[in-house]
Amino acid sequence: MTRILNGMRRRLKRMYDGISNERMKQNALQAIPFWIASLLTGLIAVAYAILFSYAEKGAEWMLHQASWSLFIATPCCFLLAWWLVKKYAPFARGSGIPQVIASIELATPKDEKKINKLLNLKVIWVKITSSLIMAFGGGVVGREGPTIQIAGSVFRTINQWLPAWWPKISRRNMIMTGAAAGLAAAFNTPLGGLVFTVEELTRTHISYFRTALFTGVIIAGLTAQALLGPYLYLGYPDVSHLSHWIFAAVLLTGLVAGMAGSGMCRLILRVMNIAGRWKSPKKIIYIIVCASLIALFGFIWGMPMIGSGKELMTETLFTSNKHVEWYVPLLRILGSILSFTTGGAGGVFAPALASGAGIGSLLGGWMDMSPANSNILILSGMVAFLTGVTRTPFTSAILVLEMTDRHNVIFHLMLAAMVAYLVSMLVDRKSFYDHLKHRFIHEVNLEEAKDAGKTEAAIPEPEQPEQQQQPEPPIPPADPKSTAP
Repeated sequence: MTRILNGMRRRLKRMYDGISNERMKQNALQAIPFWIASLLTGLIAVAYAILFSYAEKGAEWMLHQASWSLFIATPCCFLLAWWLVKKYAPFARGSGIPQVIASIELATPKDEKKINKLLNLKVIWVKITSSLIMAFGGGVVGREGPTIQIAGSVFRTINQWLPAWWPKISRRNMIMTGAAAGLAAAFNTPLGGLVFTVEELTRTHISYFRTALFTGVIIAGLTAQALLGPYLYLGYPDVSHLSHWIFAAVLLTGLVAGMAGSGMCRLILRVMNIAGRWKSPKKIIYIIVCASLIALFGFIWGMPMIGSGKELMTETLFTSNKHVEWYVPLLRILGSILSFTTGGAGGVFAPALASGAGIGSLLGGWMDMSPANSNILILSGMVAFLTGVTRTPFTSAILVLEMTDRHNVIFHLMLAAMVAYLVSMLVDRKSFYDHLKHRFIHEVNLEEAKDAGKTEAAIPEPEQPEQQQQPEPPIPPADPKSTAP
């Protein structure tokens, strides 16, 4: 085996030395790390998706075979997921997207150690393990946000492993490309990955890293498709023969779902402010109470009330059960709050989509909509709720569009997204991820200060959701002398 690898290395070296154009040589060297990292991201995303599906099926099996077992399994899983994060990788908790955004902001040579705390190999296995345990216990969490942090860690690690003589690659561009590749592989939505990077992650002009960005998304996405097939995340809902006044209903859905999404985030932040001050005994009691409530939801109302919520989305979009009861969206939102604030790993992307689907389904039932019109409100609710959480209207609309391949309703989805964005700005001017980004930056600053023997008083407190901060000045791209492919 070693002889084969050495032979391949020598052959590649001869091919590389045979290239007479030095510029082409440098571009090739800069592209290789992106290709390798994108391929690994696609492979890990596929394996993670399969394992997450098995974990959710495990929760479903417990619910159907012995629903009482959730009252034992869910608290145990929540505690184990929290303990793994607390013990081995504190910055692996939660979604993962705020950690990536914080890493991009800190992507300068002087903050190298801080980025290493947010993105590293240990984060990958803790993130995967903790979120799988949460999913097995019925936690209302998703795998999409964690996949983005995992991809950022892969790209970050590959960048660190490059030898000193290798052409320099921008840290910021490497992490941003990883995030886009991770989202594209998680949802099978390449356009969504690209738009998410431009809309949420980057403050540099896309021309600095457009080739790397497109390459990363293509390779990671194609790797996922090669193993899982060219699937749609949801499928092809019927949206034909729509009413002429459906835009008014979409506007109302965007209003309600956008306000609900941003309101949920404010509640999560408030609970985190309170629970973050508790020591371990009190924190353990809180985790057990939250897990027991989640188990109660599953015991009484079944599988749609626990897990990521994909079952709720597919049931309302593709069956005759179009209209949910009034309590379904409320319980889905409450489940997200209870799961996210316990400290384990898990994202809010898929749960947010499910909560929005519940709101759209509920409004469709109240207005006695036809199945096709109800489907439009369900999709609009998904877009609007996700926009309320992320404040990325274009990303939300394109993600749902790519999940369903319903291009004829793009204007309906865009309307819901823009209404939700405007309404959510009235609730809080900053996005959920932006607030959490400041928290993680504060925490890494605290750790660095402790290592240096400084006091906590020297470290500024993270921004609270009530504060209305002025927009931050643009951050110049890191490593300006480098040229990303």
